[in-house]
Amino acid sequence: MKLILSSCDFRNEHSRQVILDNLPKPLSECRLLFIPNEKVTSDKVACGKYHARMTELGFDPALVCVLDYADPTASVGLDIDVLYISGGNTFATLDRIRRCGFDREIIRYIQAGVTYVGGSAGAHMVCGDLTHVARYDAPPDGMAELRGLGLIDLTFLCHFTPARESHLDELKTTGRKVVTLTDEQSIVII
Repeated sequence: MKLILSSCDFRNEHSRQVILDNLPKPLSECRLLFIPNEKVTSDKVACGKYHARMTELGFDPALVCVLDYADPTASVGLDIDVLYISGGNTFATLDRIRRCGFDREIIRYIQAGVTYVGGSAGAHMVCGDLTHVARYDAPPDGMAELRGLGLIDLTFLCHFTPARESHLDELKTTGRKVVTLTDEQSIVII
């Protein structure tokens, strides 16, 4: 299992470089499954908007697959090197992933050795308890399960600044292993 996690994924040079340094092969050769945030529509996937965004990052468009929540079966069992979930509302994105049943497939990919890149919401999702994220991202109506994928026993506090110091202090009293990530920091977990 290799997880490359940050607050800003490709959006700043430091995080981008950490990702590039830890991919299993050069970016342009990586077979990618991109899982967009909660705002995606089938029309946006079909028109190539997300493929174009991944091409701008340096991925070869012929090697990019984008999850369409309306038809997740097209993204099952792919021969990929990298699975990438970017930022957005952690709970709304996770809720869409779960409602289409793709959470189990993400876990299968990671257990099979696919490198996981997560930015902000994507970083939070690999953790277990996500109740602390509700302070920053509102869960969708009716979402009672505030658990992540449970792949690691850590709690991330993304976009960390001194303004979030009191929240960090609260989390420390719970006995959780808390990792703060400023917008300039990344972590690689193997």
